[in-house]
Amino acid sequence: MTRSIPTSAPALDGAAPAPAPHVAGEPAGAPIGFVEFVALVAALMSLAALGIDSMLPALPAIGRSLGIATENQRQFIVTAFVLGFGIAQLAHGPLADRFGRRTVLLWAIGGYVIANIACAVSASFVLLLAARVFGGAMVAATRVATVAMVRDCYHGRPMARVMSIAFMVFMIVPVLAPAFGQTVLLFANWRGIFWVVAGLSLVIWTWFFVRMPETLHADAQQPLSVRRVAGGWKQTLSDRWSLGYTLASTSLMGAHYGYLNSVQQIMFDTFKHPQLLAVMFAVTAALMAGANLTNARLVMRLGTRLISHSAVIGLVVLSAIHLAVALAGYETLVGFVILQALTMGCFGLATSNFSSMAMENMGGIAGTASSVQGFTSVTFGAVIGVVIGQAFDGSTAPLAAGFLICGVVALGVVAVTERGRLFRAA
Repeated sequence: MTRSIPTSAPALDGAAPAPAPHVAGEPAGAPIGFVEFVALVAALMSLAALGIDSMLPALPAIGRSLGIATENQRQFIVTAFVLGFGIAQLAHGPLADRFGRRTVLLWAIGGYVIANIACAVSASFVLLLAARVFGGAMVAATRVATVAMVRDCYHGRPMARVMSIAFMVFMIVPVLAPAFGQTVLLFANWRGIFWVVAGLSLVIWTWFFVRMPETLHADAQQPLSVRRVAGGWKQTLSDRWSLGYTLASTSLMGAHYGYLNSVQQIMFDTFKHPQLLAVMFAVTAALMAGANLTNARLVMRLGTRLISHSAVIGLVVLSAIHLAVALAGYETLVGFVILQALTMGCFGLATSNFSSMAMENMGGIAGTASSVQGFTSVTFGAVIGVVIGQAFDGSTAPLAAGFLICGVVALGVVAVTERGRLFRAA
């Protein structure tokens, strides 16, 4: 018995091509070409990173323009976006399970365009923060509905492979975004960055509208009710792998957001080389992209657990070395870039596989599960990141300590989840 993947709700749904037939109970694979599918997934996921990373070179200019009192307060421009991004995922998941991935993504990306325009015309710090929260809330759909869309098409190691390749392409954004922000500042003020982000978001909206059909089957749509949503949350949080790997991801995301909050001040104030911020991101992103390329090639043979568990241990070891170097007073710019890039490479290997393992048993409620997992990892990760960022004291020690603590916690959670049997086959 076969069934076709239906298009989404009538609104915003006239241009996508019809998908291929699907065998009941099995993931159908991508409804468009594999390369284009991965590229589109990466582009959707990149919108959130673009909303954060392109702002970093402009933080001092925004502070001067809007009268922000202290340098650490500038971090709230990043934090406001991340909090909106995390909290709104709870809404996007049930909506994606009810109305389809396509409809939710189209409306949300459209809202993201509007949010960036609002940021561009903001006349006060409060209005800017409000627009950033709204922008984060809108672009959160690109995390929830996109992961659910991938889960509609793949599961297990194939899903990990798709996510790894998507993350590899996605890593181009951190390479280009700070340089993009610095380039815009050469020709315009900081408001120009938001205008360009709005334009790029509109381009991706158009690509998605024209090419991507709905991946949620009509008979898989879930009713939008409090009971059903609460049941989905309960199922997500009661599944051992979903809860365990979500909590492990949360700890690692806390370290990542601590990095995003701190790196601009580290490059500007600690090392006095603001012009090298883009280089720092390029080196770090290159290591993360290489790690995800390696994962995509090896995960089908070695499995998600062997790779991700080894990566977490590597992150802990590298962070311990980094902290020792910083506390001993031997930190240099070159040493910081190398150690931090290697640490972030381990982060990329771990989190891409953690996401796939957390979603393994969630096929029936992929949207809701992705929203709960995303809300937990992003929101609580952002809170941890604020603590790490606000601990900045002019040195790299707080950041290195943050990565070490978060890595140890993540490793402990994984050990409990696996009942002490690390590296085992699925």
